[in-house]
Amino acid sequence: MKQVIVLFVIVLIFTQCSMTRVFNTDTATDAIPTTYKTYGFYEFTAAGDTSSATFQLRVEILKNAIKAEMNTRGYQFVSTRPDLLINIGILIKRQIQTRQTNWQNDGQFTYMGQRNYIWKSEEVEVGRYKEGTLTLHIVEAARNKIIWQGSMSGVVPDKPDTKSNAAGKAMKKLFEKYPFRAGVGM
Repeated sequence: MKQVIVLFVIVLIFTQCSMTRVFNTDTATDAIPTTYKTYGFYEFTAAGDTSSATFQLRVEILKNAIKAEMNTRGYQFVSTRPDLLINIGILIKRQIQTRQTNWQNDGQFTYMGQRNYIWKSEEVEVGRYKEGTLTLHIVEAARNKIIWQGSMSGVVPDKPDTKSNAAGKAMKKLFEKYPFRAGVGM
C-alpha cells in the first residue's frame, strides 16, 4: 500500500509540473501585425456545469494570465473597439487514475487454506483529477478574421493558491508560439 501512495504522489507531482502540452497552433498568412496595438476579450458564454462562482473565478484567473502575456508583448487592454479580440474555449473533464493489480503485489497469500478461491487482475482506482483543454483564438476585429490560434491541455490544479501560478506558466508556454508583438511586423 505504501508503494501505491508513493507512486501516486510521484505521478501527481510530475503531472502538476510538466504535463502542459501545447498543440495545434496556427498563424494566418495575411495577418497585419503592425496595425495591432490593443486587445480585448469576447463575451464569455458557458454551458454545462459552469454556474458556480469558482468557475467564474477560474475564468478571471485565465484572463489575467492572458493579459500578462499580451501586455508583455506591448499590447494594451481596452474594453471598447480593440484591434484584437481574444476568444477563450475551455473543456474540463474529470478523470480517474487507475492501476492494474498483479499477482506479485496484490494476489500472493501467505496461507492458502483449501485453495477454494479465484484471483483475477482488475483495475483499482488510485486517484481522481481534472484534465483541461484550452483553445485561444486571437481575432483581428476589423476583418473578423482569426490571425492566430493555439490549444493546450494539462491537469487542472484543485488548490486555489496554485491555480494562478499554474495558469501563468501555462499561458507563458502557449504564448511562446505566438509570433507577434504590438505594432511590429513579423
